[in-house]
Amino acid sequence: MTMTHHIVPVKTYALVFAALLALLALTVAAAHIEHGVLNLLVGLSIAFSKAALIVLFFMHIRYNTFVIRMAAVAGVLWLAILMTLTMSDYLTRM
Repeated sequence: MTMTHHIVPVKTYALVFAALLALLALTVAAAHIEHGVLNLLVGLSIAFSKAALIVLFFMHIRYNTFVIRMAAVAGVLWLAILMTLTMSDYLTRM
């Protein structure tokens, strides 16, 4: 069985890097602006965007098989389950 590797052009990495820098600047700008009740939503949206770019391009999930993609999604879902259970325990102890 031979494995084929997807070769990602340097231009793609440069564009992703530029997007990450732009999101970093957006994070800093958002930290200096008061959004009221939307502070958490804005911060998490930017963080999710940065995480998605890193996972898709630098971890090569975008170019992998369906099974690998589902394994990555399962990991995120498992993390969400664990965080939900932890927070439900924490909030009931107050």
